[in-house]
Amino acid sequence: MKTAQKLATAVFSAVLLFIGTNSFAQTTPQGKFDFNIGVDGLVPTGKLQKYSSNFGLGITPQLQYGLTNRLALTFTSGYYRLFGKTYDSRGYIDPYKTNHQDMIPVKLGLKAFITSNIYIGAEVGVAFQTNVGIGSNIGYETGRNTKLILAPGIGYATKSWDFGIRYENYSGGNAHYGTLGLRIAHSFGR
Repeated sequence: MKTAQKLATAVFSAVLLFIGTNSFAQTTPQGKFDFNIGVDGLVPTGKLQKYSSNFGLGITPQLQYGLTNRLALTFTSGYYRLFGKTYDSRGYIDPYKTNHQDMIPVKLGLKAFITSNIYIGAEVGVAFQTNVGIGSNIGYETGRNTKLILAPGIGYATKSWDFGIRYENYSGGNAHYGTLGLRIAHSFGR
């Protein structure tokens, strides 16, 4: 596992170095819109790890508006799927398969560029569950179908690409859980 993490870190660093040497300085132009579409890799955290496989996928279109040359307002939506897993029922003859967790996130946020390419961000919004939810068939209820999302993150953006990592906390009803997300997006509006 450690070797895989080191390899992933080396590849990610090489990609960032390559992109950084082949792109112009990145700012968010004041008064301009940018549209990008991202693919999200999601890793469940906390209690969610017990009922979900070790990953999920998402697709997230994002509209970005430059408030200043270094600060942007974002609107992000899309679709997430956290895959269910086989749950060891301990004492029952057959193990159970948990349901997939499907959600539609709707978030508003800010991106503040601390250098010409590196930004910190924060998003707040809601996630609408589109199914019963992970663990419901084994007694773990996910609570209400709407969850509050709070998501801090950091990223690296060029004229055409945006690489970001964030933590998303979901809360509402009787269930609180989170995901660690990696988003790779291609920009169409700059």
